[in-house]
Amino acid sequence: MTLKTAMPLTIDSAELRIVRLPLITPFTTSTGTMREKVFPLLTLRSGGLEGYAEGVMDPLPDFLDETIIATIGFLRDAVMPDVIGRSFENPEAINRPMRPWRGHWMSKAMVDMAYWDLWAKSLNLPLSTLLGGTGDAVPVGISLGIDDIATTVEKAIRHHAEGYKRIKLKIMPGHDLELVAAVRAALPDAKISVDANTAYTLADMRVLSALDAFDLEYIEQPLAPDDLHDHAVLQGRLRTPLCMDESIRSAADARKALSNDATRVINIKVGRVGGHLEARRIHDIAAAWDVPVWCGGMLEAGIGRAHNIHLATLPNFRKPGDTSSSSRYFHRDIVLERLETEGGMMRVPEGPGIGVRLDRDHLATVTEEIFDF
Repeated sequence: MTLKTAMPLTIDSAELRIVRLPLITPFTTSTGTMREKVFPLLTLRSGGLEGYAEGVMDPLPDFLDETIIATIGFLRDAVMPDVIGRSFENPEAINRPMRPWRGHWMSKAMVDMAYWDLWAKSLNLPLSTLLGGTGDAVPVGISLGIDDIATTVEKAIRHHAEGYKRIKLKIMPGHDLELVAAVRAALPDAKISVDANTAYTLADMRVLSALDAFDLEYIEQPLAPDDLHDHAVLQGRLRTPLCMDESIRSAADARKALSNDATRVINIKVGRVGGHLEARRIHDIAAAWDVPVWCGGMLEAGIGRAHNIHLATLPNFRKPGDTSSSSRYFHRDIVLERLETEGGMMRVPEGPGIGVRLDRDHLATVTEEIFDF
């Protein structure tokens, strides 16, 4: 589908901020412990309007191979010279100058997402409407970082009582079966999933097979990001569906994974896959295979969280996402609106674009660097 607007938007200027937000509590996964969220915040400007997007790359190549320092150079040297001063009719158009460049999906996502926000504002429409979504709220699950078993069980019980629609447990070798057994015993009827963040190999087949006993929604990204073959082998030996996250960077990746039965659920992170255009393509491919998707999170602040919420209104987002309350992570967010979950549902921010405004006073205090384009 070609998206059109009555008037092309000329990108007058752009700004990239490096923002550092302390986390209320550390968040531990199999790859390490995060005590603060450091991220780039991109603003695109056109005729008095501004569009915003967060980047989900890390300071170091932790989650995937992209980094903040590489993003700064890529945007400055490769992307912005072809964007600033040019007019674009729709999000497809602004993606064209970025297509010749290899990789850098997270960096490209920032440009795509900021333009979608800008374009929706120019039309005075919510982003969800332009994406093809419906409804005013989306179901939300909770993601619990690695902690001692007793603490994790207590958190799982509390958040389940608060109405969260799914409990996700971070696992790693040596911190898996006993943890899952304890949470399942405490919550026999809850929807529970586990996320390994690539911590296992096929040599761990005994442990991974044992997870079948706990009636999990899915096992998320147990193996390496680039190991489609072994995911297919593993899925063939498990009853529990596998869910791919880090492995899916594009619609082509999704098609290959689905055609090889390497995954039966897909975690779509718009900031991971190049933006909303590619996220919708992955959504549609999964729908064609009758495979559900859900919206993952990267501990985003309010701008990234708002983008995720709008995306999750599309119809094949059939499993609860990770867009839980911002107050779980930050004492004070960078947006004025409160993005809080009620009864396991997150309301879609109202108004044009992503529906949130920058808290500029607070943003000034947590900004480390500013790059103007």
